[in-house]
Amino acid sequence: MTTTLLTGGRFYSPTAPDATAMAVTDGVVVWLGQDAAGRALHPDAEVVELDGAFVAPAFVDAHVHATSAGLQLTGLDLTGCGSAAELLDRVRRADGALLWGHGWDETRWSDQRPPTRAELDEAAGGRPVYLSRVDVHSALATSALIALAPGAEDAEGFSPDGPLTRAAHHHARGAARDAIPAGQRRDAQAAFLRHAASLGIAAVHECAGPDISSRDDLADLLAVEDGPQVFAYWGALKPVGLPVSGLAGDLFVDGALGSRTAALHAPYADAPDTTGALYLDADAVAAHLVACTREGLQGGFHVIGDAAVAAVVEGFERAAAEVGVPALAARRHRLEHLEMVTAEQAAKLASWGVVASVQPVFDAEWGGAEGMYATRLGVARAAGLNPFSVLASAGVILAFGSDAPVTPVGPWAAVRAAVHHRTAGSGISPRAAFNAHTRGGWRAAGVDDGITGTLQPGAPATYAVWEAGELSVTAPDNRVQRWSLDPRSRVPALPDLDGPAPTCLRTVLRGRTIYERG
Repeated sequence: MTTTLLTGGRFYSPTAPDATAMAVTDGVVVWLGQDAAGRALHPDAEVVELDGAFVAPAFVDAHVHATSAGLQLTGLDLTGCGSAAELLDRVRRADGALLWGHGWDETRWSDQRPPTRAELDEAAGGRPVYLSRVDVHSALATSALIALAPGAEDAEGFSPDGPLTRAAHHHARGAARDAIPAGQRRDAQAAFLRHAASLGIAAVHECAGPDISSRDDLADLLAVEDGPQVFAYWGALKPVGLPVSGLAGDLFVDGALGSRTAALHAPYADAPDTTGALYLDADAVAAHLVACTREGLQGGFHVIGDAAVAAVVEGFERAAAEVGVPALAARRHRLEHLEMVTAEQAAKLASWGVVASVQPVFDAEWGGAEGMYATRLGVARAAGLNPFSVLASAGVILAFGSDAPVTPVGPWAAVRAAVHHRTAGSGISPRAAFNAHTRGGWRAAGVDDGITGTLQPGAPATYAVWEAGELSVTAPDNRVQRWSLDPRSRVPALPDLDGPAPTCLRTVLRGRTIYERG
């Protein structure tokens, strides 16, 4: 047996709030306490001096798209574009026979107009180009790419001059994906996993599917041996023939608000002629849940708009009537995003054991009276989006993620966004938010032994070491109190959420270091 003793740190542990040392044997936490006691109890251990660093359970990102996020890291990142002209200029200057880019958001531009296809064709110089909008539910494509996508021009959502949505977008994305060399795809996946590990993430939930990636893409990702653990989900009604955690993730009930494809009861405020797109009805939802429950699989859906949420809730009700609530709840089915949900619906979902895989940075990016949500829905409807406190108080399991590349991987930013929600009363406490981004991610993947995602004896040694200057804790009266980082302090605390994000020094998965700074 090999034992490592970490000393001189500040440990975020439910069982040892005053611990300054932790012992790990063969990938399992075996002891927490004070430095002197640790050295006496483990005299032969390899000692790692922490010099006051903060140690906490590693994060889990409960919704990612590894290849797309990796291509953004290694290729054409459009998140900082300030205008259509700047986007076109970046395309002109980019190298490559095929360009894959992501992240443009016309709602942040003064003219709020994406480039036309003719403008993009000119900038691309005849090359196939695929540029996904920030929500990845629509994209700009050149004529050269459309020529590689049979059926796109006849599919729903095709525009002869503007962004492609719905089925037409899926055709174009598939053509672009198929044109990427396998080696480039694997390099992108590796780059993403390295990046995630450098941010204190020890596990990710890959939300793959026939309209998102491909079977080969997912097989390549599951074959990666280094880096964070990958829990794979396949967003389809039929199995993919790979070791996936469930037929869930991005199995689309509807689309996204930014692309006006999220299914709504009332029309979009800035497009009164549409209420979005409903891809699956309550019957289809129920049939999938029943099939997954009977097969012992985790099922689930991508759902955003209020009409889509209503269809999902009705589908769960029908499934519960057919297989019984205990059997349904035992599978811990999951819903991705779940942005427009009421308190009554949240209570029902909690009774069925549903996991809400949610993205707090969505609110930070698009919430508020001046944000994209308000533009699309109006201020009153937008204020009700992403009600984390409603879900938490109802007993719905929360698991936080980024939906990378939709928003950047950044777990501390997600915790901060969940606490400082743009709608008063919709946020949750720092500890609840941190728990949703650590233990919640393991629970969402079916690992619910009561200790995974914590630092206590018997738990897997999955943790991150952080350089953090201040710690903060929420007092009973909701005031945020702060203490300097002092290993002698007996106050359990998290890094100050109002300051700079802590720097990750090391990420460890079951005792194995998957990232070390420098």
